[in-house]
Amino acid sequence: MTEFKEAIRPTGKAGHHTLSVLVENKFGVLARVASLISRRGYNIYSLAVAPTDDPRTSRITIVVDADSTPMDQIVKQLTKLINVLDIRELSAAESVARELLLITVQAPSERRAEVAELVNIFDGKIVNVGFDQITIMLADPPEKLDDFEELVRPFGIVEVQRTGQVALPKLARQALTLHVVEDLAG
Repeated sequence: MTEFKEAIRPTGKAGHHTLSVLVENKFGVLARVASLISRRGYNIYSLAVAPTDDPRTSRITIVVDADSTPMDQIVKQLTKLINVLDIRELSAAESVARELLLITVQAPSERRAEVAELVNIFDGKIVNVGFDQITIMLADPPEKLDDFEELVRPFGIVEVQRTGQVALPKLARQALTLHVVEDLAG
């Protein structure tokens, strides 16, 4: 049996960069983007792609490990690809990031309430129940999913699947200024 080392998940630490790449929804674009990054020798920690509200475009969210100077090179190279429409590097402080976790854990009847309580604390949802196992869904920032995984590990993780991170820039917030209009008549 092959043992796998636990992967280090990107959590906004130095060296981890999140790119949001808007591309034309065409055959081979994802392969070209991923190939460009791998040719530069960077590991892709997370990759998620889906169509946007415009069926002609898709958004690729990529989390890579790179220093800031080479990251600029990756962005410059990506902008040269014909089907790339827009690229944004999303810092943890200036974006909202989420990841989906589906996890099946051992939950015999005498311990099921403990697992269910953890699911409630993390605002998760039990999506499938078996005789002595349950499958749980959570959609949260990657760090919160890491915490949940660690807490359910003692119960026995049967299977786990994570989608990879998706992110969008935070919306601008402007303070509302109330203008008091003085009554000129009075």
